[in-house]
Amino acid sequence: MEVKNTIKILQDQMGVPFFPVVFQFLMVLTFTLHIFFVNLAIGTLLISLYLSFKRDEFSKRLSSSLIKMTPISISLAILFGIAPLLFVQVIYDAFFYTASTLLGFYVTLFIFSMMIAYTSVYIGYYNKEKKEGIFKFFVLLALLLFFFSGFIIHSVIYLSLLPDKWMSLYTSLLPVNTSGLNLKYFQISRFLHFIIPSLIQTGIIIMLYSDYFKNREDFEKNYLEWSYKFGSKIALLFLIIQILIGIWFLLEVPFEFKFFFNHFLIVGIIFSLVLFYFLYVSSKKVYSFPKIILLLSLITIFLMSYAREILRMNYLSQYGYSIYNYKMNLDIGSTLLFFLTFVMGLVIISFILYISFKAGKVKGVYTSSEKEIKWGKFSIILMVLWLAIVVLLGIIITIKNIS
Repeated sequence: MEVKNTIKILQDQMGVPFFPVVFQFLMVLTFTLHIFFVNLAIGTLLISLYLSFKRDEFSKRLSSSLIKMTPISISLAILFGIAPLLFVQVIYDAFFYTASTLLGFYVTLFIFSMMIAYTSVYIGYYNKEKKEGIFKFFVLLALLLFFFSGFIIHSVIYLSLLPDKWMSLYTSLLPVNTSGLNLKYFQISRFLHFIIPSLIQTGIIIMLYSDYFKNREDFEKNYLEWSYKFGSKIALLFLIIQILIGIWFLLEVPFEFKFFFNHFLIVGIIFSLVLFYFLYVSSKKVYSFPKIILLLSLITIFLMSYAREILRMNYLSQYGYSIYNYKMNLDIGSTLLFFLTFVMGLVIISFILYISFKAGKVKGVYTSSEKEIKWGKFSIILMVLWLAIVVLLGIIITIKNIS
């Protein structure tokens, strides 16, 4: 059977519940947020571990501050990772599920790897000030497991782009290979292109950290200026490395895709060069442009994520697949529930981030304003309402299915 026909059979015969182009845009948008926090989680671990080997007071202090950011970054990475994963499962179901099945052993291992890594982060975090040796061991363990987990996901996504390789993996043993151990196809340049930005984003966050606390009396001026310079140097150095790896990756993309001329890629490269300029200027002058640099970085990630999506479409178009041709069976109810959940999540997360931002500006206990208290109560009511609606829908659907 031809690959093209196989893919048609593997697709959900019910079709997608809403316009695929909308799902595609939301997938890229939420992936941008997801990968930003993934980068931040890995970057804070890496730099915190590196600084813990230094003997000077500033390095020790910054190392302690960075490890405090890691658990929050991981939580947000997981939270924002749910949406793009769901969208991939909807509009690229035939590819994602097949690749996940062929690598089933590793996909299962991924869950345990993430659980142990997350636990290790907390063990390291709680031992940072007490037992430095335990901190270093568990942070290193967490890093290795996060890299391994990232490599598994990378391999699944890469294999999903190569349907013509699936049969050879499935039939590599007699009678058939159902081991789920078919880890054969991966692309190091592509994987590194996701990992290296960890140090760019964390460098930028260190710059913002210094800028944020510069008016607090309990933070020494020398320490904050040192942190800012350190962060800008890290970000600048690894942006250069990222550009070189990007060139390596581009050279491995099949030439017939003409990916070099992709509009998102070209604009993304322009933004990364502008980012480079601002980082260079900022490395020479403390506290210059940190917020603009963060904004430029986020826009660059979004553009590169869209270029990545276009590249996926190029790969799959070889097999006659386009999400725009996917059968649509309009389901307003489930789509509306998703969008309401998305908006509710944004309201609640915005509240948490806003209060955290305001609280850190003052020394000691922060007292919320009346408006902030109302916003908090509103967020709790939203959460309770959402839970009630989801439970009620679950009960109604279950009863309907039974009857």
